[in-house]
Amino acid sequence: MQAFQLHELENLATEQRSRYLEFLRVPAMSMGLYRLSAGSQDTQAPHKQDEVYYVLAGKAKLKVNGNLELATPGSLLYVEANLPHQFVDIEEDLEALVFFAPAEES
Repeated sequence: MQAFQLHELENLATEQRSRYLEFLRVPAMSMGLYRLSAGSQDTQAPHKQDEVYYVLAGKAKLKVNGNLELATPGSLLYVEANLPHQFVDIEEDLEALVFFAPAEES
């Protein structure tokens, strides 16, 4: 078993000045904390794994294969493997838990 505290993950991500902090990796899945500042550009590329975002804070839109979906606290957003996607129109600092299955390739 492993347990994590969100505030500790947030502090670590801040210390490392990292947009993405992976905190769990097992063969079947990986998890990370993803943070984007208001007005910033999301430069991620498609992943080879299925992905779920759970939005913790902020306001943006997730553009997936040309379609837009609002991303606000409580949103659960699924992105199928290999689909082009990125957060756009980031109005408020965005923070999301990211779940990859299977684990994201490095």
